[in-house]
Amino acid sequence: MLKLLKKISEERLLRIFIKMKENIHETIEFPEGFEFKINRNEIIVSHKGKEIKKAFNLKNIDEKKEGNKLVLEAKMGSKRELKMIKTISAHVKNMIGGLQENYVYKLEIAYLHFPITIEIQKDKGRMLIKNFLGEKNPRIANIVPGAEVNIDRNKITIEANEKEIASQTAANIEIATKIKNRDRRKFQDGIFITEKAGRAI
Repeated sequence: MLKLLKKISEERLLRIFIKMKENIHETIEFPEGFEFKINRNEIIVSHKGKEIKKAFNLKNIDEKKEGNKLVLEAKMGSKRELKMIKTISAHVKNMIGGLQENYVYKLEIAYLHFPITIEIQKDKGRMLIKNFLGEKNPRIANIVPGAEVNIDRNKITIEANEKEIASQTAANIEIATKIKNRDRRKFQDGIFITEKAGRAI
């Protein structure tokens, strides 16, 4: 009797396991004029002399090139593999978009109490935010390599062909002027993101 119950339990567990696992398949088609290659864990996309390469965790994921298509597969994959494939697919599509047109993030400088001045140190890959709230020492925001930063009066524009580079640089600048331990209703000074990749916020 115990052996029979054990056998039934094992069969049920096997059925549950099979239901949890499935063959996962995702195909990404590249536009005309694009080229891509797979180098170990890197996917390299190029277009009109420009190139973006990004490393991914491809454990348990098979990737292959079929003409102008990138095929990602996971045989008997779990939710983890499904999540990884969807993430890789989203990043590759962003790479394609960035090679067609740069990702643009816009920020606005706002101050009521002390005028803010900005200095970009390209050689050091950073931005100095001076006189913020009258502080003697400038606040520093790191500029991610690959990002182009332009300032026009109180407007800051960041461009990059990789979405992550543009967004992280914008976030670094906004975070650098974050105010702590002050009444935000009175102290509204800062640098704020107003547009993300062409979408106003």
